[in-house]
Amino acid sequence: MIRVLLVDDQPLIRSGFRALLDLEDDIEVVAEAADGREGLALVKARLPDVALIDVQMPLMDGIEATRCIAADPALAEVHVVMLTNYGMDEYVFDALRAGAAGFLVKDILLEDFLHAVRVAARGDALLAPAITRKLIDRYVTQPPSARIGSGLKELTSREREAVALAAHGLSNKEIADRLVISPATAKTHINRAMTKLHARDRAQLVVLAYESGLVTPRSF
Repeated sequence: MIRVLLVDDQPLIRSGFRALLDLEDDIEVVAEAADGREGLALVKARLPDVALIDVQMPLMDGIEATRCIAADPALAEVHVVMLTNYGMDEYVFDALRAGAAGFLVKDILLEDFLHAVRVAARGDALLAPAITRKLIDRYVTQPPSARIGSGLKELTSREREAVALAAHGLSNKEIADRLVISPATAKTHINRAMTKLHARDRAQLVVLAYESGLVTPRSF
């Protein structure tokens, strides 16, 4: 059973999402919150698998709440998916840097919404091609981060290849096919890279790949 927490200051949005999720046999909504501060308290109390958190809320916005969740080792298994009305804008980068596993627009199709919840619960990143392209556009004009770049030296050549492919949006199976290895080995490379680079999840690993210069538009 996937345990979900809803955090949004609009009651109609929360009730709508809850009605959809309650229809699924493998998903349970464990709590709701109307602001980021309340949401953070409920995350600590209920330990959901997935926290669906709105970006803009009173008292504490969703990005700050996500940052607090990501910084707490006791909440390492909580996967945050950010919600917004605004599409692919500046919030994408702030949310991913804060530790979000993904980013959804509220007018998403039902099947895509349910798929996103399940993907996040597995610990995978929700990075659609459109978001990947935004990341490329964002970092093409910025110099690589020396601090992050130095961390790449700890990666093996195979781990670097796996991270680069993940940054291009490939799944573990697709990475395995590209590198001619098993999906389990591909997953191991990604997990080891996350540990070495101190990335909370796959989404943060992808951001680090762009910020470090490991992935560039020329390599896309």
